[in-house]
Amino acid sequence: MAPNITSTPTPLFLAEAELISPLRYQKTKPQISTPSYTKPPQKKSSSQNQYPWQIVWRNVIAFVYLHTAALYGLYLFIFVAHRYTVIWGFLLGSVGAIGITAGAHRLWAHKAYKAKWPMRVFLAMCQTLAFQNHIYEWVRDHRVHHKFTDTDADPHNSKRGFFFSHIGWLMLKKHKDVKEKGKTVDMSDLEQDWVVMFQKRYYMLLLPLLCFVIPVWIPIHFWKEDFSTSWYCAGILRYTLSLNFTWFVNSVAHIWGMKPYDRFISAVDNKIVAALAFGEGWHNYHHAFPWDYKAAELGNYRLNMSTALIDFCAKLGLAYDLKVASPELVKRRALRTGDGTHPGSAEKQEEEDGHHHSHENAVWGWDDENMSPDELKLVNILNRSKQE
Repeated sequence: MAPNITSTPTPLFLAEAELISPLRYQKTKPQISTPSYTKPPQKKSSSQNQYPWQIVWRNVIAFVYLHTAALYGLYLFIFVAHRYTVIWGFLLGSVGAIGITAGAHRLWAHKAYKAKWPMRVFLAMCQTLAFQNHIYEWVRDHRVHHKFTDTDADPHNSKRGFFFSHIGWLMLKKHKDVKEKGKTVDMSDLEQDWVVMFQKRYYMLLLPLLCFVIPVWIPIHFWKEDFSTSWYCAGILRYTLSLNFTWFVNSVAHIWGMKPYDRFISAVDNKIVAALAFGEGWHNYHHAFPWDYKAAELGNYRLNMSTALIDFCAKLGLAYDLKVASPELVKRRALRTGDGTHPGSAEKQEEEDGHHHSHENAVWGWDDENMSPDELKLVNILNRSKQE
């Protein structure tokens, strides 16, 4: 977890081999080949097809410390901590979660809505508090995940099992496909957002202040909490829990649950994950419609607090151009590819007609070049407004 002191920026919880691209969108250019003798294709051995694990020991040691210290923090949280420290811990966890869900995920990764600069600054601060790498890094990995889900190019490929997709992927250097195919994902919109680039440039300064120094100092200063309790509760326990709640989306929400919208993909809807991750557990819906700002079909906020915040900001004029899948579009998808658990599936499901969906080369969000024109016609955009 020590800061990088070389000239090349290296993310804190990712190996340096995971760095995909500089600040430029790279498209693959066609190459003109000249006639030449080529050997007949040879069958690759099983060892060639395997993903060679290169352990990033820095991350392993960091995660061992975090989870061990979090257990001690849990004891202090229950039996020792001041009641204000308990409340403060819950508040910090909620604010950090919003920075990931409403900010890095729905706003920046999927372009599911637009936000004016005060809201973007607030969400960037919340996302820094969450300490899951800077926005640019987070978004790049997430877009690659959606574009190439469950292939070797997916950073947390769920086909490698629960542990890998939950935390193991951060303990290993990335598969080469993550870097190669990651170069094809457009990041130009983030490069044009001054909030994102400011946070990226000063991340190593902002991170310790917003994630640890200020959160730990406040209980000590205002209600005389001792340093040890404040560090392990407001710092380590809060941070470790928030990491795992986010990781549940990568692991649990790709393994256990229902598939009302698309039974041909691994993502599932899971209520427990939705509750813990502020509405990110409706994952089968989300992978079917990644550009929907609600990340769910729900019409209430009970298990989707992130949507509640976005709607509140929309009423204040801070959020606009909220993209929503129309009921007709949702129903069509559920009838065509759902597993029959969607309420609208009471009608006879259409025969399989070749419109099977797979994760590879899927859509990462709004403005993805592979978005279907027919799908675009059935998207509702709420709170339309002129650009800033």
